[in-house]
Amino acid sequence: MIKKKGIQSVLVKPAGPDCNLECTYCFYLQKSALFPESKTHRMTIELLRMLVRQVMDQGENNISFGWQGGEPTLMGISFFKKAVEFQQKFQRSGQHCGNGLQTNGILIDSDWARFFRDTGILVGLSLDGPEFVHDHYRRFSNGQPTWSRVIRARDILLEADVDVNALIVVNDHSVRYPDEIYTFHKENGLKFMQFIPCVEFHPNRKGEPAFFTVSPELYGRFLIRLFNRWHDDFIDGKPSTYIRWFESLFFTYVHLSPPECTLLPECGIYTVIEHNGDIYACDFFVHPKWRLGNIIQDSLSDCLNSPLQNKFGSVKSNLPDVCQKCPWLVHCQGGCPKNRVFHNNTPGLNYLCQSYQMFFKHADPVFRKMAEIWQIQQKKQKIKEQIASGLRIRRNEPCPCGSGKKFKQCCGKE
Repeated sequence: MIKKKGIQSVLVKPAGPDCNLECTYCFYLQKSALFPESKTHRMTIELLRMLVRQVMDQGENNISFGWQGGEPTLMGISFFKKAVEFQQKFQRSGQHCGNGLQTNGILIDSDWARFFRDTGILVGLSLDGPEFVHDHYRRFSNGQPTWSRVIRARDILLEADVDVNALIVVNDHSVRYPDEIYTFHKENGLKFMQFIPCVEFHPNRKGEPAFFTVSPELYGRFLIRLFNRWHDDFIDGKPSTYIRWFESLFFTYVHLSPPECTLLPECGIYTVIEHNGDIYACDFFVHPKWRLGNIIQDSLSDCLNSPLQNKFGSVKSNLPDVCQKCPWLVHCQGGCPKNRVFHNNTPGLNYLCQSYQMFFKHADPVFRKMAEIWQIQQKKQKIKEQIASGLRIRRNEPCPCGSGKKFKQCCGKE
């Protein structure tokens, strides 16, 4: 019997695919073709109310809303004030709700910043790096650059003490500058970074990557260099900068479920809600084939646990033999299904497989050592708690934390 999945997070596209930029590598602008009834796409307040109520009523005790696009700030502050108001209104006793919003920063001003700070909304700011990196592909529809506007937004958000992450797309251009990108964000106050590999394929030539798609070999080198910078910046054994993929990978080394869906054995743990209430299986699969229903007439929980969503989730675990025999499978789980193509005569192999092979061969010893230290620390903490509760251990006995030392020279000493 399949255990019913509870609603823990939803991804909402309140302005659909609408955006005030026209980035060369954007895959979502073309989704306008799914909604031909109007050129402008906006979620109504009534639909918002219906959505929030369903999520809060049917959701787990800890709920997160992700607001993306397109560009979600096109909805205006009043829309998101209503969203927070509805969350508070329909919140059950003991239920906690968080929000994250991904933005290109063009519309961000001091009013937005105060709102984010006061409501505790985490902001993901799309900023690919220094000017010569960012402006290569991230431009307005008239071709004008955007970097200076995004930098202004960054500074406004940081000045207002908003929690901000840098969202960096790694494409065929930016992949050559790992040091410049990392240093730029670190030195300018964005120490939380999420790197997103750009992998898109030619619409008319199956399996052929788009010109802006990152090269697997170069992306592997990029990850290795980034990992070295991240690890070199550890202070007292702890990271001073935070890179989401590395942090998520660490979970797999200590046998915990990682927070990033691409590292799980199966997909289908959340749903995407479009501006008109349509429910889809995944952000990367907003396609009629994977439309689960609509919140106006369908239950979000039923859609999340529907045969179609379960089918979508199981696709990820259908891996080629080369993956099944790979020593790194326990950590990468085949990667995101959107990047699987007929590649090197192996159907279903991830386009970035070479990247991951290169990276794990380099980083695995470091991750293993980090995991060993973490596990000892966890045991030490448990022993301290047991001692505080009355556990007695002889001074010359081996310390139960597994360090190999006598108790008096280890946890007993502490």
